Amino acid sequence: MGQGQSSTPLPTVSNSKPPEDDGITWWCKIGARGVCIAGGLGAVFAGLFRCITFTPLCLVAGIMLMIQGFLVIALEAPCCCQFLDFIQPLARFSENRSPFQKALIYALPAITPLALCFSLTTGMGCILLFAAGAMYGLMALGRKADRQTMMSRARGDEMEMKETLIANEESASVQ
Repeated sequence: MGQGQSSTPLPTVSNSKPPEDDGITWWCKIGARGVCIAGGLGAVFAGLFRCITFTPLCLVAGIMLMIQGFLVIALEAPCCCQFLDFIQPLARFSENRSPFQKALIYALPAITPLALCFSLTTGMGCILLFAAGAMYGLMALGRKADRQTMMSRARGDEMEMKETLIANEESASVQ
């Protein structure tokens, strides 16, 4: 044994939290992950085809599409990129993000390549990335209310809102 080495392995500290019940069904999570992987692969291939051009802006847009597609695949399916050392901490970081944050991370950067080079190939890649963000955006909205709650809100039977309005009106007339 060399200097500074010990024969007993050090215990590892796990920072992973137990999964919280966020109200999103398992099949919705798997579906969103599948759409993200398909969107990432489609964006990589669309970016590859977009790089076959003579226009410098379209070349930059193609490279951006490929980078964004690879990033989506790395965040959603780190098993595809096991040969890269920095992917596992990145994937753990992604797992702790809320669906709203993932929607912003995937959808907003997809607009940039389309703004640089407006073409069918760039549009298809950007649409695939935007669809991946839209899936997480829908998950961020949450579950819809039950039938009775929606019908009472449509009729205007909100007792809490009426009480709040009456209390606010009374406090305004006193002043």
